[in-house]
Amino acid sequence: MAEEMGERTEQPTSKRRSETRNRGQVAKSQDFGSAIDMTGGFLLLLFLGAPLAGTMAGITRHLLDARTSGHGLFAAELGDYTAWAATQAALAIAPFLLIIMLISAIAQFVQVGWLLTLYPLKPQLSKLNPISGVKRIISKRSLLKTVVNTIKLAISAVVAFILLRSHFDAAVALPLLEVLQATMLIIKILVTLAAWLLALMFILGIIDLVYQRWQQTQDMKMTKQEVKDEHRSMEGDMETKGRRLRMARSMLMQRMHQSVPTADVIVTNPTHYSVALKYDGKSMTAPRVVAKGADELAFRIRQIASAHGIPIIEKPPLARALYHGADVGREVSPQFYEAVAEVLAFVYRLAGKAA
Repeated sequence: MAEEMGERTEQPTSKRRSETRNRGQVAKSQDFGSAIDMTGGFLLLLFLGAPLAGTMAGITRHLLDARTSGHGLFAAELGDYTAWAATQAALAIAPFLLIIMLISAIAQFVQVGWLLTLYPLKPQLSKLNPISGVKRIISKRSLLKTVVNTIKLAISAVVAFILLRSHFDAAVALPLLEVLQATMLIIKILVTLAAWLLALMFILGIIDLVYQRWQQTQDMKMTKQEVKDEHRSMEGDMETKGRRLRMARSMLMQRMHQSVPTADVIVTNPTHYSVALKYDGKSMTAPRVVAKGADELAFRIRQIASAHGIPIIEKPPLARALYHGADVGREVSPQFYEAVAEVLAFVYRLAGKAA
């Protein structure tokens, strides 16, 4: 019934997965990527925040110094001081931003791997269709995403409330503390809150990543007919393929019927291999393989040889070696000279020829 209705019940093939990936349609979680980005930024602030703040404070002190304020500062110099301050601030912030960009790239690579495609930039008129846009906005998937985001926000708010509630007594005592002590306490509370929220984001991000991959697999599922069509397009029509095989086999048999009768001897392993050898001292430097075959073809070679009175010599080791080590139409390798010469000498003696 599902097949008749064209329902997508089959798992996506490797070709479907590859085509989808090449179009840039990959499973990735914005929540998981954001968790990595925010964790990286949080750690950078912990380790590089103090040096960065010190650098910015030094720039501010220089700008507010007596040498750059009051009657000693002219309008013509304002641009120079502004450019100097902007340059120093950019140099101080640049490493921070570069590391953030690297972390963001790592967050995408962890989810997607190496992928470079321009397909998403290709103009598509379907995206300009307002009806399709409205359908995407009010679709079941969009509503589900809204509900899930609301639940995530509620969970984060509950965690933050519980943590702040646990530090309520310390927060009430802040007015009684010195400035440094109060500052350190606030930083401690904020760091603890950030650590818990980031851990929560990681958990939610991993869950969302698993869901996104499952959802993409569902979207890529195929109907039975699509699987058959793809298989036919990749492997070719079975009837055409069979016809080609029959034609190739017919041509091979025709060549065998032409070449085997010219052979001097058939070296055979009675159950598997047959190799037809020919030697003409006037035109050849060594015996040549004119035909060979295994199993049914080997049997056919023996039949043709018997019909034309060609000697058939059972030499299983030599037959196997020639079948695997010599090509049709080529002379045998020097390593086979001695064994083949013994076979030909025996055949010539049987025929009454001079060896």
